[in-house]
Amino acid sequence: MKYISVLVFALALSACSSTTSGISIESSNQNVVIGNSSLAGQIEIEKAIVAETNGLMKAGVPVTSKVDSDMKLQYRFYWYDAQGLEVYGSDTPWRQFVLHGRDSVTLQAVARKPEAKQYRIYIREADY
Repeated sequence: MKYISVLVFALALSACSSTTSGISIESSNQNVVIGNSSLAGQIEIEKAIVAETNGLMKAGVPVTSKVDSDMKLQYRFYWYDAQGLEVYGSDTPWRQFVLHGRDSVTLQAVARKPEAKQYRIYIREADY
């Protein structure tokens, strides 16, 4: 847990992503990419839980609020094959959720295709 927090802080100082203005986590190595340092300081991401259900990859990413106020957020999963190529038609729509102050939630998704062997999840502040 400390490792991920340190990684989040280090990446907050050096990384930037213009595509989501949020946070991206890769399943293959638990890399966290920060595009929004403010959001990175408000949530903590724990080690993901990965399983298989009926031949499809299932991922669960625990997220914990580090602030007292509620946050309106969105998340989206992208799925990749064993070679790291995006599986066509496997991306999910943005899903909205509220992360209450000092609360935890596990963001979950199941791949739509059996070729999916890795995933990336994006988390960002909601636009609404």
